[in-house]
Amino acid sequence: MGVILTRQAIVLRPQEPVEPLDRHILGLAAVGVGGFALAGVYQLSGSLHLGVPCLLHATTGLNCPLCGATRMAAAILRGDLNAAWHFNPVVLVLGPLIGVAVGYQILAWALESTRLVKLPRIRIGPRTLAWSLRALTVLLITYGIARNVN
Repeated sequence: MGVILTRQAIVLRPQEPVEPLDRHILGLAAVGVGGFALAGVYQLSGSLHLGVPCLLHATTGLNCPLCGATRMAAAILRGDLNAAWHFNPVVLVLGPLIGVAVGYQILAWALESTRLVKLPRIRIGPRTLAWSLRALTVLLITYGIARNVN
């Protein structure tokens, strides 16, 4: 089925009922906002380095695929892309891509809810979503293994 791109026109001042946001979009948005809030706390805590420790790293000394994401986001907040890349390049690349898609969905919903304009929404079929999640899982596992082989 894939990504469904219908030829929906942009509608000014829509009157039909507003389609609610998918709960997965809200969940991804909450994770993103929470992640940057945690990065802000980490950045502002100075030498205390307040953050959420990785359970895998704490128990085994190995880095999980998400290890360094808080430090990466803190580096972005201070404008240091080089440090951000070294903390976690996979999340540095995937995060903004996912953030833009989620942000667009929320913007489209908000504009439609206020009856200003109806923008086409991104629709992903169940098979495409399942394959995308599998590919993401393989990518993260491969990255998690590769970053520990040194």
